[in-house]
Amino acid sequence: MRYLPHTEDEVKEMLSTLGKDSLDALFSMVPENSRFKGELQIPQPLTEWELNRHMDGLAATMDSADRGRIFMGAGSYHHFIPEIVRYLISRSEFATAYTPYQPEISQGTLQGIFEYQTLVARLLGLDVANASLYDGATALAEALLMSIRITKRTKVAVSRGIHPLYRQVVATYFKPTGYEVIEIPCTASGRSDLSTLPPLSELAAVAVQSPNFFGVIEDLQGVREATKDEKTLFVCCFTEPLAYGLLKSPGHYGADIACGEGQSFGIPQSFGGPGLGMFACREKYMRNMPGRLVGQTVDVEGKRGFVLTLSTREQHIRREKATSNICSNQGLCAMASVIYMSTVGGSGIRELARLNYDKSEYLKGRLRQKGYRIVFDSPTFNEFVVDFTTGFDDRYQALMEKGIMAGLPLAGYYPELAGCYLLCVTETMEKADMDNLIREIG
Repeated sequence: MRYLPHTEDEVKEMLSTLGKDSLDALFSMVPENSRFKGELQIPQPLTEWELNRHMDGLAATMDSADRGRIFMGAGSYHHFIPEIVRYLISRSEFATAYTPYQPEISQGTLQGIFEYQTLVARLLGLDVANASLYDGATALAEALLMSIRITKRTKVAVSRGIHPLYRQVVATYFKPTGYEVIEIPCTASGRSDLSTLPPLSELAAVAVQSPNFFGVIEDLQGVREATKDEKTLFVCCFTEPLAYGLLKSPGHYGADIACGEGQSFGIPQSFGGPGLGMFACREKYMRNMPGRLVGQTVDVEGKRGFVLTLSTREQHIRREKATSNICSNQGLCAMASVIYMSTVGGSGIRELARLNYDKSEYLKGRLRQKGYRIVFDSPTFNEFVVDFTTGFDDRYQALMEKGIMAGLPLAGYYPELAGCYLLCVTETMEKADMDNLIREIG
């Protein structure tokens, strides 16, 4: 069966308009030696179940290890996703990656975004959340630019405990601006060394991540105390939002802006993307917030409706007045996350967070029993750094060949941590998998 909608007469009419004799003539500009000759080697047709089996075989060749034996997070986490999430986001009402340009006629999409904003604001303990951004890294960069707009200062302080790739994105955003990024080192405990902060009168914002890249839970109360200057904003970012099911929210500790990656909430890892940029702030900073904001109202008959309340971006106002010229919301990913949060519920998120914490502590304890040093003694969530000593690289590759990924080597990001690996455990990890890792490491 050919999937061409045009009849032969229609094709002739179009060719005549173009002044061509045949369909081949449309490709006359392609050099002769670049054209394919002969018949394409296409296999015979398969039945549906034969094709499914064939695709499963191809997929198996691309998966280097069993998901249950990968002890790596570092900003992208393997969590169970309720089947209802996959089902609902596949419905035609939701299967869009973008906010409608005529939003008021798309009440379903707007309501979904409104519910998403509500749950994100609750999770992060702040007044208002936007309709989402591209991912956690760009959300942090946007938060720091927002702090500069608000304070009219040109320097920001960023903790070295923030994900290295996030810091690279910030550097890329800031490179053409002339604004300065000051790096805050980490102490031997794995937390940000706030004693190295320059005078607050120079800073638009101080940014930390909690749990940070090492899995260490930062002293957010200490950060708030260190940034008492009313003009220096406290920005808290994250890569694992599930942690706030167990830990107090950034807003509880007085953060002005909270932002980060929402991939853990109903979004598969998918070999690295797409992600979801969560972003929330205090109400007084709302008009400087990047992206879109959906609000709730009533029509002339008193019926509830949803509208695009705030959209200070380049498509809606003058470019020089836009809060961001390159941000958009991840509509489908935001929908997946709100369905996940609604399905799991507040108590479910707490239970999952506790399970993540308990399982990671079990593996940490077993490694200590084996004589391995846990590098940072501060409390952690579902990730931690272990010192496997130098010379472990060969053993690491041998484990990879057995389908076990024993964490992320940190030497490439932090040279001083050569021989150290960042391990992650989520609720998907079985006790047998952790015990097997201990046996294989030896």
